[in-house]
Amino acid sequence: MKSDIDALMKARNLDAIAIFGNAEHNPPMTYMTGGGHVSHATLIKKQGSDAILFHGDMERDEAAKSGLKLISYSNYDAQELFKKANGNGLLAGAMRAEMMFKDAGVTSGRVGVYGTYDLSAVFGMLSHLQKLAPAIEFVGEPREDSLFMRAMETKDETEVNRIRRMGEVTTSVVGKVRDYLTSCDVNKDEVLLKEDGSLLTVGDVHSKIRLWVAEHGAELPSGFIFAIGRDAGVPHSAGNPTDLMKLGQTIVFDIYPAEAGGGYYYDFTRTWSLGYATPEAQEIYDQVKEIFDTLNDNFDLNVPFKNYNQMTCEYYETKGHPTPLHTKAPVEGYVHSLGHGVGLNIHERPFSGFTAGDDERLSPGVVITSEPGLYYPEKGMGFRIEDTLWVRPDGKMETLADFPYDFVLPMKKWKK
Repeated sequence: MKSDIDALMKARNLDAIAIFGNAEHNPPMTYMTGGGHVSHATLIKKQGSDAILFHGDMERDEAAKSGLKLISYSNYDAQELFKKANGNGLLAGAMRAEMMFKDAGVTSGRVGVYGTYDLSAVFGMLSHLQKLAPAIEFVGEPREDSLFMRAMETKDETEVNRIRRMGEVTTSVVGKVRDYLTSCDVNKDEVLLKEDGSLLTVGDVHSKIRLWVAEHGAELPSGFIFAIGRDAGVPHSAGNPTDLMKLGQTIVFDIYPAEAGGGYYYDFTRTWSLGYATPEAQEIYDQVKEIFDTLNDNFDLNVPFKNYNQMTCEYYETKGHPTPLHTKAPVEGYVHSLGHGVGLNIHERPFSGFTAGDDERLSPGVVITSEPGLYYPEKGMGFRIEDTLWVRPDGKMETLADFPYDFVLPMKKWKK
């Protein structure tokens, strides 16, 4: 949690941290400021001291909403700095940054660098700044184990309620998609028809999903997946817009909207087959649902998340499916890990792959996905079921948004 940041800085021997970029769609900056329309900002926090947000005058009111100490960029004469730098914009930025670090009480030591910004601009500025302030050592961290990933790993109830609200938005949109599809007319070739009688495509459904998400005031900053047939068998295929919506083919619908402005995500998947399913598809779906239910019955407090990935692999292998347990980089069967944390990033700690640490556990406050799947693109089918769950302070697991697990969706205007 945010209250852990100073302790994490001390444990990592970081004397300060600096975050660059916008307050929106920039998880570390959003985490520290609460978001809002503050662009091209810099946040500097010295260990044991309050953070300072440096910002442009035009966004002073938005910056003030953060509740942080503020310093305007206009405190530093941009024209004079540009003149001293002989027109070198990166050097001028570094000269300003040196002054900002001094104003934050940082003149030496190890400084962790974070944020989402243009890599070239930050690298160029920091290269100059390192020469201007050689007593400061700028430190990068691996994303999966960064200070912010560690802090964000556990959520307080305010954060969880925001994720739960996104779950309500998500399931509302999924319900609209289900109701729309099942209400469509079907032609003799078992293709769904639009209201005007033309053929319904995956692209048409994509458009409706985007519209319905927007109507709920949410965004799709990381996209979404609505794929049918062979594309459903490639886990991260978004779906071919020209594919026709046909009966009896598996549809993987994986949707992960976020609060507007790059806030908290939700992550959710259902697999459908319209009208009917082939016996093979039904059998595989039943296996996915069986392990999904088994996992829910066995999740336990403080157990490493990767233990459940192992359980999933062992189950699938008893059914004859390839898994990463004994197949290197499989492209069919069970091809990914079980799940991941969810928050301001769509993928956060704890992770569940075999390279995840033993410390990535189902601890109180953690929000995770459980999404076992099976994929057979050459058979024209794929399957995934996914819910987002919270490990409550009492140690119990709570699904943050409920929705039916029906595989075959009956068509209202069609009979086999």
